[in-house]
Amino acid sequence: MQALHDWFREHHRRLPWRDTRDPYRIWVSEVMLQQTRVETVLAYYDHFVARYPDVTTLAAAPLEEVLKVWEGLGYYARCRNLHRAAGILATRHGGSLPRSPEALASLPGVGRSTAGAIASIAFGIPAPVLDGNVKRVIARLLDLRTDLSSPRNLARLWKTASDLVLRAADPGLHNQALMECGALICTPDAPHCAECPLNGRCRARRRGTVDRIPARRPPRVRPHLDIAVGVIVRDGGEVFIQRRPEYKMLGGLWEFPGGKVEPGESPEAAVHREVREELGVEIAVDRKVTTVRHEYTHLRVTLHAFLCRVVRGEPSPCDAAAWTWTPLDDLARYPFPRVNQKVIAALAGLSQDGPGG
Repeated sequence: MQALHDWFREHHRRLPWRDTRDPYRIWVSEVMLQQTRVETVLAYYDHFVARYPDVTTLAAAPLEEVLKVWEGLGYYARCRNLHRAAGILATRHGGSLPRSPEALASLPGVGRSTAGAIASIAFGIPAPVLDGNVKRVIARLLDLRTDLSSPRNLARLWKTASDLVLRAADPGLHNQALMECGALICTPDAPHCAECPLNGRCRARRRGTVDRIPARRPPRVRPHLDIAVGVIVRDGGEVFIQRRPEYKMLGGLWEFPGGKVEPGESPEAAVHREVREELGVEIAVDRKVTTVRHEYTHLRVTLHAFLCRVVRGEPSPCDAAAWTWTPLDDLARYPFPRVNQKVIAALAGLSQDGPGG
């Protein structure tokens, strides 16, 4: 693996989390990088660690504030788990991350691979990493053409990753080199095999099977949902918002009330029904605010937002962690999912002559 290590020293990307051995900063970067491109993380990392420079500061911050700083990075369960883990570290570990990969993996949101990255990079412990990039590199080295998620293949991948890191003089550099090779050279499509420092020991390259690894899965069909929400405005221009329970998708973020459009139902009828069921009030729909299309990992949504007003009753949410009336200009203070941010942007562009238009 010396050729790989030499390649990494010369060609690795200069990234802010590579300029430190601070376990906290490495942990934050590894969590942010889960299922997220480096280019996206770069826009958030420096601001996050400047705002929360250590475990104690992060643990002491309100979750809603942390979610606001995270806003737009997506996969918000990572943020909630990071905050929960900081609380555990502050109360049980004196505000420091443990060195043991097993102890690290016991923290919320830290699996075996993330624990291996932290332990090896921050502490020099020979613990393996098996993120998507490393999995692909090793699978091609071994010429594994079948489903990499099968228990047999996963066990073989982990064993190989463990054997390799145990032989490395610098486990942290080794793991980073494997990840970087997968990101820059051994890419899913059109890998740069001629430039790869591991091409001399790659079975898939010798056998001409690189393009068949990893094995292609049938494309997953993501369901589509139409969602209707009400931007309920009362006299004085205040808007009703509610916070999602933490146990739900996008938990801890704020939203406008509403829900799924049922078959045969119009979005306008759906927002009437959903608001009545959620808040126990009758509303009048005054006009359409916007229609937003958004894609999540597991589904696609078309969100229809309507400007509304209460005509009977007082809001009493049946399933919300919190709720409030807030001036339109103050919506930016609250963490919202990206799809709701697009609604807020559309609201700012509406005329200011009230719900009736």
